[in-house]
Amino acid sequence: MGNIAAARVADELPISERSAVSLTSAQLSIVVPTLNEAENIRLLYEAIRKCLTDVDWEMIVVDDDSTDGTVSVVRDLAAHDARVRCLRRIGRRGLSGAVVEGILSSSAFAVAVIDADLQHDERLLRRMLAELQGGADIAIGSRHTPGGTAAQGFSGWRQSISNWGTRLAQRLLRVEVTDPMSGFFAVRRSVAESILPRLSTQGFKVLLDLLVSARQPLNVVEIPYTFRPRHHGQSKLDSSVALDFLGLLVAKASSDRISPRFLAFGLVGLTGLGVHLAALSALLTYAPVSFDMAQVLAALAAMTWNFTINNIFTYRDRRLSGVGWFWGLMTFYAVCSIGAIANVGVASWVYGNEPIWWLAGAAGALMGAVFNYSVTSSVTWRRS
Repeated sequence: MGNIAAARVADELPISERSAVSLTSAQLSIVVPTLNEAENIRLLYEAIRKCLTDVDWEMIVVDDDSTDGTVSVVRDLAAHDARVRCLRRIGRRGLSGAVVEGILSSSAFAVAVIDADLQHDERLLRRMLAELQGGADIAIGSRHTPGGTAAQGFSGWRQSISNWGTRLAQRLLRVEVTDPMSGFFAVRRSVAESILPRLSTQGFKVLLDLLVSARQPLNVVEIPYTFRPRHHGQSKLDSSVALDFLGLLVAKASSDRISPRFLAFGLVGLTGLGVHLAALSALLTYAPVSFDMAQVLAALAAMTWNFTINNIFTYRDRRLSGVGWFWGLMTFYAVCSIGAIANVGVASWVYGNEPIWWLAGAAGALMGAVFNYSVTSSVTWRRS
């Protein structure tokens, strides 16, 4: 009980006067993934401190290199309360990765995941811990189980997207919980660590990934709560998040045989085909160039498009900028040019053995896509 007593002493002091509290262990690690949440993180800390006065807890803020001073705020909190610490990630982005790193940095019995925007009800943390101590593997803060609601925290279109994603996950992945899209949950650390090696590297909804990736049925408890309006800042829900979610569904539905990043790369490639044809048509119609020259220019336009979109979405955790962007584009041109040769070679070989044009074309396109993805992942967007 020494840790609890020390925490109570700290809780009785204003943060400006509180000295560092040395805790040897925690019952509950609270992982808070952040990206530009400077206005919210102190408020969340104060809310957690007030509702967990008799619990040994720690707050692990995993920040994706925010530009608004989030890290400075967290370090100020940590200077006055040793239960707070910050993991700053440079060159790495993504909710799933942030949560995983937070869990792996914990040695507590239980780990809770909560957003920094105050939409989740921190008062549930105590009950979540009690459920895990009582034998549950995962305790979920649910907006859809009887007694829960998301009406206050979602706009109409976000509510529709959430409902659609929930139904899709339940049907495609056979998930039985009412709110698999929840970002508010607690899990026994030992259970989480047994599942983490099988999680998707590009997943967005960590809870859904944990539920689907478990090799044995989990004892899951859903606790209703009211999803609150965001306090400050803007939602991180955008097209890249939707792409991550679809990638996660495909990865898990295929037993991780199809990489979410490869799926995104392929989808971008399809849009590039449209760019190629549009550019080719425009050049042949309006520019005094031969077909061969128009084809070359259209190919360059499509490759430039593919590189730009992949850099923004598919590889946003390794996004290139400045001089790196230019050299990345050059390597992308080179790799895709070789990929085109591989495409033609495979298509010709298939057609020579089985003269079915669409089969040969598909085989060549698949070979080119796999080659381009494999090489650009390790050359153009290699990990630094």
